[in-house]
Amino acid sequence: MNILQINSSARAFDNGQGSHSTRLANELAAALQQAHPGAQLTVRDLARQPHPALDEPTLQALFTPAEARTPEQAARVALDDALIAELQAADVVVLGVPMYNFGVSTQLKNWIDAISRARVTFEYTATGPRGLLQGKKVYAVLTRGGKYRGTPADSQVPYLKTVLAFLGMTDVEFIYAEGLNMGPEAEAAALADARNGIAAAVHTARTEAIA
Repeated sequence: MNILQINSSARAFDNGQGSHSTRLANELAAALQQAHPGAQLTVRDLARQPHPALDEPTLQALFTPAEARTPEQAARVALDDALIAELQAADVVVLGVPMYNFGVSTQLKNWIDAISRARVTFEYTATGPRGLLQGKKVYAVLTRGGKYRGTPADSQVPYLKTVLAFLGMTDVEFIYAEGLNMGPEAEAAALADARNGIAAAVHTARTEAIA
């Protein structure tokens, strides 16, 4: 089994310090490896390896036939190709998703833009769009300073459900750590809730693997 972990915090994880989302994503990925002996883990930290935004030169490169691209255009497309290849090879995807200004981070949005490519990860058919990244399990670890689960202020979950399903990834499980900035007790409770969610998710994964 191949596990792909995407850390999308703006802060790089360093020596046990850094973002809650990255720390919890690390814990989930490690637990999944333990539950599936022999599983291979690939980690893409978008703070340590920032991915360029989708801009006009990138669009021009993507819409230029491969044989006609300049060396600069080919190099830019290759950056996106690498992210797509990682995702295509993954059986399980772990997303560390902090909330920034009620949305996902720029780092995660750039990754999503990079992996969303017509005729590669999705296609349009006579009956509508069809995702080409099917059969993957996705875990999204959501970390928030306040509490937004199930409220109109939570734009992350609808967005992630929509874009992942568009690409064919419909088996998505969300794990929450909310209230992290509401005082030490709330922070401790939020982390405990998230770790309980991680334990439950891994237990289910282990049970399904045995079955």
